[in-house]
Amino acid sequence: MANICEELLGYCLRGEDWPAGLLDRAIAIDEGRALLSIVIERLADLFEPRLTEIYRRLFTQVVERVAPELCPRLRREGKATPPRSPERVYVLSRVTLGADVAVTSVMLDAMKRRYPDARIVFVAPRKSYEMFAADPRIEHMDAPYARTGSLVDRLRASARLWFDDGIVIDPDSRLTQLGSIAVCDESRYFWFPSRQQEGPGRLPKLAAMWVRSVFGVDAAPYVALPAATGEAADVTVSLGVGENPAKALGGEFERELMKLLAGRRVLIDLGGSAEERERVEQALQPGMRTHDGSFASFAGQIARSKLYIGYDSAGGHVASACGIPAICVFAGAVSERFFERWRPAGVVIRGDGRDVLGQVRRALEPNFPASFVRNG
Repeated sequence: MANICEELLGYCLRGEDWPAGLLDRAIAIDEGRALLSIVIERLADLFEPRLTEIYRRLFTQVVERVAPELCPRLRREGKATPPRSPERVYVLSRVTLGADVAVTSVMLDAMKRRYPDARIVFVAPRKSYEMFAADPRIEHMDAPYARTGSLVDRLRASARLWFDDGIVIDPDSRLTQLGSIAVCDESRYFWFPSRQQEGPGRLPKLAAMWVRSVFGVDAAPYVALPAATGEAADVTVSLGVGENPAKALGGEFERELMKLLAGRRVLIDLGGSAEERERVEQALQPGMRTHDGSFASFAGQIARSKLYIGYDSAGGHVASACGIPAICVFAGAVSERFFERWRPAGVVIRGDGRDVLGQVRRALEPNFPASFVRNG
């Protein structure tokens, strides 16, 4: 069944028209989940500007078939002018924790600077809001989104959003299906076209450039976390992969990695799933502590540690935002530009390279982190 979606993806990547029947069959597979993961998300993850229009055409046809009542809500790009002093600014979540730290937090920071008297409302799932809950300027509007839900469920999540007042900042959010579905009048809508950016650069930098060009303010990633408690760790570790198993290098690598850290004060997160917890427990070494709680509380521990180690995940972006030295093992990148956009600051080791463990070992030499040089 996945072959149908791969065939459809091939038409998209070649810029060719796809047969209507092929799209209909792709929509039918597993309630559209395969279409989302294999075709739609891949088109976004490649970060190719030429694919943006293809994504729009494909998504338009999908809406026409699955949720025709949403057709009037399909966006046609307009141009808005920043107002002088809106009463409210709605900033949409990108739904995943790492993206909200790396990208959306730049938007939140910019809106606080540009509009010091406005109410800043973060439209987000609860877990994302928790990353900024200690910031008194940030209010929360709950916007649940089923990342593993069916195609129609995700479209309905977008349809539930509509803002009659203020302005809306969209960081290329899944809540609007990457700027495809209107959530307010176009004159009050500001969309960061993250996939249309040419050339090299990490997403936090590109987001900062965008808010500077549109709103005339400088901004940077940040988090506002609850106060951490207990003994601070020398090294915080996460083996989480955000529901993407391609990011993990496997049990043997993880066990050897944790052996390298033996003797240090290590705090490792138990993860957000039974599978992640099992991998952590198999790799754990005597004397190491585990964290079992919300990701926001673990992020607070990252922020006061001396070093963070993990796969490409939210933890690396938290370390980047907090200026904590980090070693990130980056596996599963679907393209070179994906790697360039999403790599956190710090020492980034390609998971598909040679002697990954040896590279980690060298990064952990006694003079680390004194010789740490941020590569962001």
